[in-house]
This record gives sequence, C-alpha cells and structure tokens, in this order.
Amino acid sequence: MEDRSALVLDAVGLQIGGARILHDVSFEVATGEMVGVIGPNGAGKTTLFNVISGVLIPTSGRVLLAGKDVTSRKVHQRARVGLGRTFQTSSVFPGLSARENVRLAAQSKLGGATSPWRMPRAGDEATAVAMRCLDEVELAHHAGTDAGVLSHGDKRKLEIAMLLATEPEVVLLDEPMAGVGSGDVAGLVEVIRRLHRSGRTVLMVEHHMEVLLGLVDRVAVMHHGELLAIDTPKAVMADTAVQQAYLGETV
Repeated sequence: MEDRSALVLDAVGLQIGGARILHDVSFEVATGEMVGVIGPNGAGKTTLFNVISGVLIPTSGRVLLAGKDVTSRKVHQRARVGLGRTFQTSSVFPGLSARENVRLAAQSKLGGATSPWRMPRAGDEATAVAMRCLDEVELAHHAGTDAGVLSHGDKRKLEIAMLLATEPEVVLLDEPMAGVGSGDVAGLVEVIRRLHRSGRTVLMVEHHMEVLLGLVDRVAVMHHGELLAIDTPKAVMADTAVQQAYLGETV
C-alpha cells in the first residue's frame, strides 16, 4: 500500500443475516483526492460509508486510514485517527445557535465538558474555533441564529462547520445536497470545493450528478454491493457497464 493513500478498502465484504450486502470492495483514495460514490438505489453506497466510518464492522477485508488498520475500531476511535462524516439527515441541535452547535463539536475535539447547557467562558478556545469554522463555510453572519431556523442549505453548511471543528483529514459527505433548495446549491458547492482545496481527502455520495461530476477527481460506481468501476468522471460516464447498471435510473 502506498504511503500517500489516505483511505484503503481492501477486499471489504459485509454479510448480515446470511445476505451479502457488500462483496470484495477494493480501492484506494489518495491524500487530498476527492472521490464521488454513485450507484442505483440499493447499490450499497450508504452501507459502504457505514463500514468506512465504523457504524458497521465488515465481515471480511480491511479498512485502513492513513496506513492504520481501523477495521475493528469504533466510530469515535476512527474520528481520533482523522475521519469525519456528515449524514443524509440533518444532525444539528435546532434550539441552539449556529455558534453553539460548532462550539460543542470543537469542545469534543479539545476535551472537557460538552454539555449544551454549559456556558462558555469569555475567550473560550472552542468558541474561537467555532467562529473560524463558521467563517470558513460563510456562516459567520448567522453565528447567533438558532440552527432550527436556518435554510436547509445553511444547515448543511453548519454540519460541515461542525465537522471542520473536529479537524478531520478524511471527510465523508453523505448526500450533502439532499433536500437543499436550488438557490442554496451553488453556495454549498463552493463550500465543498473549498473543503477539498484545503487539502482534505473527501468521499461524497450524491444523487445530484451534475454537481458531483463537476467536483470530484474520480468516480466509484457501486452496483449490487460490488465496485463496478472507478475512474475519471468522463471515463465512468462513457462506460457501457455503468450505463447498463443505471438503465432506468437518471445518470
């Protein structure tokens, strides 16, 4: 395995109750690379993310992060190695301000109490980190706004700010455009592009194909729990096997 690989999936398989969910999935993601993960509904995309992030433990194969075998490690242990993830559904505290949401994420990284009811001290380091991360996703002007009243696109930006506060090296974005209004797409795309340009390694599942193909370096195609192809966006979209897999789907 090359030292430059931020993430390695080595013959990863998953069986649940005798059913084969993932089978022999192998690919590497270089440090600083952005890879999109696509596939028809039920292809195993979210399951793959669950295996990478530690929500599910594979029944065969290995998962390596920065050269470390994390196959049997739990979610929080993988976070310590530098893995961060957003989910399809919003995971913010709606009754807390944007700043407080990110401050809690920063505090979990810095150590110490993480209760949302604990007021920060003046000059609190976690609050400073929160403001820096909000600025990075262009939400500093909403720092005092309750997360629950933000637009869906801004909630997605807030989730990315919370992720940034934990200082991940490898980021998994699970359908970041899901539910986002057309007016918020361009701003969110720019935030994701900036996240990538910062040097972080990014894997993204996204059904908004035009957005995904315009962002990623390579595309991994999942089908029936297997890796069907992984190549540049142009090569993947021209692949006959990929086109057949998507027959009846919007590509």
